[in-house]
Amino acid sequence: MQLDLDFVRSQFPAFGESSLAGKAFFENAGGSYACRQVIDRLARFYRERKVQPYGPFDASRLGGEEMDEARGRLSAMLGVEVDELSFGPSTTQNAYVLAQAFRQILRRGDEVVVTDQDHEANSGPWRRLADEGIRIREWRIDPETGHLDPVDLQELLNERTRLVCFPHCSNVVGEVNDVASICRTVHESGAVACVDGVSFAPHGLPDIGALGADIYLFSAYKTFGPHQGIMAIRRELGLRLPNQGHFFNVDSLFKRFTPAGPDHAQIAASAGIADYFDALHSHHFPPEDDPRRRAIQVHGLSRAHETRILRPLLEFLCSRNRIRLLGPSQAEGRVPTLSVDCGNSCADIAAELAARGIMAGSGDFYAVRPLKAMGVDPAQGVLRMSFVHYTGEDDIERLVQALDQLT
Repeated sequence: MQLDLDFVRSQFPAFGESSLAGKAFFENAGGSYACRQVIDRLARFYRERKVQPYGPFDASRLGGEEMDEARGRLSAMLGVEVDELSFGPSTTQNAYVLAQAFRQILRRGDEVVVTDQDHEANSGPWRRLADEGIRIREWRIDPETGHLDPVDLQELLNERTRLVCFPHCSNVVGEVNDVASICRTVHESGAVACVDGVSFAPHGLPDIGALGADIYLFSAYKTFGPHQGIMAIRRELGLRLPNQGHFFNVDSLFKRFTPAGPDHAQIAASAGIADYFDALHSHHFPPEDDPRRRAIQVHGLSRAHETRILRPLLEFLCSRNRIRLLGPSQAEGRVPTLSVDCGNSCADIAAELAARGIMAGSGDFYAVRPLKAMGVDPAQGVLRMSFVHYTGEDDIERLVQALDQLT
């Protein structure tokens, strides 16, 4: 079964927007287009529900119900319990709040493993624990390939390891790490596994329950929704960590790591993400009652489409001697987030692409550590081209033709 691209694009108002007509969007790793279901829910909330939720009058009651709906439906799709899912302003903020909670229970001499493959959101907050005498150990990537070798992790783990933080995939390397296997290794050592899924989730919602992560973080605004960070945290761990929210919310797991008041409208609008994935499922598959199963099927459909149209772009990039592709050269085992080292011309090429109606980006993308580890000057950065399932073969052909002229 192949993805019906016309149907997919009909779900995104951006494809009918005159200001974006004729544009090919290749900066999805920085944030995707929002689906109409999210936009409609957000607009309705601001029109009809913009009051304090969970009150006895209709506008308030309905607003609270929509917030609960978002948490309930997304948690079911992700394979976690309802109270194990919480929202925050961003993934970076969620990771920072978590780090403050761990700061209170870790002791001098305890060890935390981080990687140099991560976007800074799942690296920086944990590294700051060194100020409290926590030993930070770095799981380092191969400087040529960007690969994180699980054998190297084994050598870092010991009886003092309390936490291992790593990405599902890097926002510049693109290789998909074997999260389930890594989590098993982490758990065998007695440590907690914290996974940054920001760069993976846009390519199909992950089955967090099957992956075995204790903490899984990603961003709604990269999964076709509003600007919110979404965090799943295993109940036992969440209740063991010190409460970071208001003292009177201590018994509510999904409020324990939200020190600031939640954005009611954006949380409610996140139910539109579930609406969209269910619309994809009903259009392509026979009826399925299990929301987790529906999400898995849509995930597979999206990934198959992305992988198929990624191959010719990878083949082209690997054929160019003047540029260096970071990460795997095979479509299988990576996401369609492609970073290339063009020397000092990355920004110029991005500007030339923009002049041709191709929206891509250049810079370090907050991935300073992996770029440095791979010998790329963060000041010049990389040219990054990223797409998701609403990208078509015609977009890929257009990008290849432009790059053929520019590189």
